[in-house]
Amino acid sequence: MSYLGTPDESPLYEAERSARGYVPNYLRVLALRPEVYEAWLRLGEAVREGMDLRRYELVTLTAARRLGSSYCGLAHAAVLLERFYDDAELRSIVADHRDAGLAPTDVAVMDFADRVAADPTGVTERDVAVLREHGLDDTDILQVVLAVCLRRFFSGVLSAVGAVPDPVFDSLPAGVRAVLEGTGEASPPGA
Repeated sequence: MSYLGTPDESPLYEAERSARGYVPNYLRVLALRPEVYEAWLRLGEAVREGMDLRRYELVTLTAARRLGSSYCGLAHAAVLLERFYDDAELRSIVADHRDAGLAPTDVAVMDFADRVAADPTGVTERDVAVLREHGLDDTDILQVVLAVCLRRFFSGVLSAVGAVPDPVFDSLPAGVRAVLEGTGEASPPGA
């Protein structure tokens, strides 16, 4: 599950067992610091509330891919599959979002998210101008940055402690899993 020893029981687990039917591996790790997990939940909720959920999930998937976080990539691919796309559409997005039939605004947002995830210090005024050209205002752009940087934090934590994706993600389409787990042929966006 992780490089760290995690508690067998925690007050955090019961709600997850009730809601999901299992305790996610990330929660087992964060049970070592429940107050950090609670703060993470509040911050994540504040960021998500500021943007369309589909856009948030596309941005998060892009960031997770760039960061090499199979756990986060699989988790957010599962949300996209459950709520927004069918198997073929999701496979296409994961393989190459630029050639997946997405709206030009979605492609621009995902390209920007990839750039922020890869190197936030390399983002330029021109990168922001491209999003403005697609109709995003400054609040929308900040929301994308917040979502990516939120993912940089969480993916970094999970990767650094060796948290493995939960078996529930085995039900995702094999092609999607292969790409997000790093065993498929598609390279990260922008590569």
